[in-house]
Amino acid sequence: MKFRIAKELNESYKSHVNNKLYEYNLRHFPEDLRGRYKEVNLILLDENDQVRGGILGEVCWNWLEIHTLMIDEDLRGSGYGTELLVEIERAALESECDFIKVDTLSFQALDFYQNNGYEVYGTLDNVGKEFKHFYLKKDILRGESL
Repeated sequence: MKFRIAKELNESYKSHVNNKLYEYNLRHFPEDLRGRYKEVNLILLDENDQVRGGILGEVCWNWLEIHTLMIDEDLRGSGYGTELLVEIERAALESECDFIKVDTLSFQALDFYQNNGYEVYGTLDNVGKEFKHFYLKKDILRGESL
């Protein structure tokens, strides 16, 4: 049998690969964590319903992962990022997550996350030749109110 490696953007192939990995992972996770996946997207809108920021994440098994947190530059430092973070942490609690994870680059929001209780658990140097990539985690304490 011969094989070839295809380099193409094909949604069907991509879906197949993701589904096969998901099926494999399911066989190794405890029964009570199976099927625990949902997107959590919170959007900051102004009075004209214009998007001024947002936080995009997903609950996966026993954690919530933040993929994107963005606030328009003219609003940064005004507390909206913290409000979004508190709301997604509330969603993690409601979804019975054990922790939240996020990553950020050295020129982005490291101090912001650390000031909100996130701890660095890993780094990569030489990102973009001059930056660091930080991986952070915050444990969610059940029974804690935000």
